[in-house]
Amino acid sequence: MGEVPGGREELDRLGRALRAQLVELIDNLTPGADLGLLFLDEPNVADWHEPLRYSYSAVFRGERPEGVGAADVASRAVGLLSPADWDIVGPEEEFDGTKCTYVLTARHPDGTRIEVRTGDYNSAVLYSGQTPALALREPEEFQWPEPVRTPETLTLGYVLCYECDGLGACHGCGGRGWVPSEPHGRSGCRQCGRQRVCPICRGGGELAVSQLSPYQLTYSPELSQ
Repeated sequence: MGEVPGGREELDRLGRALRAQLVELIDNLTPGADLGLLFLDEPNVADWHEPLRYSYSAVFRGERPEGVGAADVASRAVGLLSPADWDIVGPEEEFDGTKCTYVLTARHPDGTRIEVRTGDYNSAVLYSGQTPALALREPEEFQWPEPVRTPETLTLGYVLCYECDGLGACHGCGGRGWVPSEPHGRSGCRQCGRQRVCPICRGGGELAVSQLSPYQLTYSPELSQ
């Protein structure tokens, strides 16, 4: 499975642009914040459908200057983002009892999303941002693995595993440890518990006849002939 040409470079560019926009917001809305704590590490999987799609994300907390209200911070955030072509929703007011939180959501034409949350019940301003999710590798059709044992390659005194029929890998997921699933794209294989190998033979593809229980022997009727 080959890399998408220019995919990682474009994702890195989006990550740098996201950080630059967050820095501008933080400097203007919560001056004095330690920007060394604004991390964009390696991109994470944001969409588990094939091919996997990755995005950069960041979360940061700043503190409002004394005497500046939450509504004013939210309004100033709109003023900073609007000229840069961000599509803005809000600030919306969310009430929890007597507490009011102002939530501003902004989406850039390139798909990057930023949210600013603040309330008058404390001085915190929470920033979060995420780039669009991009595929970094070309899709590839899954190839079922070859069996590790066949009737011709059995060890003396062994029979093919009745669970995987010699495959060795989990026959539920084909050794991937996961199966396609909606809505997230995949889920852990329940058959092997993400272990990837057959839960009966533990990857060997065969079982020693001497260690089979009477019940297990019923899966190999050729032994009673």
